[in-house]
Amino acid sequence: MNMLKSLFTTENGLSKPIDARTHGIIDYCHATFFFTVALVCCKKNPKAAIAAAGTGAFTLVGSLLTDYPLGKKQVIPFAVHGAMDAAFAAFSFALPSVCGFSGTKAAKVFALNGVVESTVVALTDWDSQHARAAEHH
Repeated sequence: MNMLKSLFTTENGLSKPIDARTHGIIDYCHATFFFTVALVCCKKNPKAAIAAAGTGAFTLVGSLLTDYPLGKKQVIPFAVHGAMDAAFAAFSFALPSVCGFSGTKAAKVFALNGVVESTVVALTDWDSQHARAAEHH
């Protein structure tokens, strides 16, 4: 629990430079990236294409539903979005094996996604002023 708390607060003394609005921009870029990966992989690696399209859709829908400045129907609290991102970052490493395309170039993209997404989670201020301003109580 303390490890999760350190991801979601600035109590550890480290600067968390990504606010809610910036995180939203990253999310929409992330979704676009994976939709592009799906298009690139569709002929040579259909399993990776499906996984990439699913990742893009998961990211897009989560973004649209998150209670942050760029969310459209703000029903997912920003901190819950962070927990979802953390879980998905970890799952990114397993996804190629689960979907049957491990050992491919596309699998490396998912591994890199796990690293990048984990970094974004760690650098996001999940209790930022922007996030609180976007919350609807």
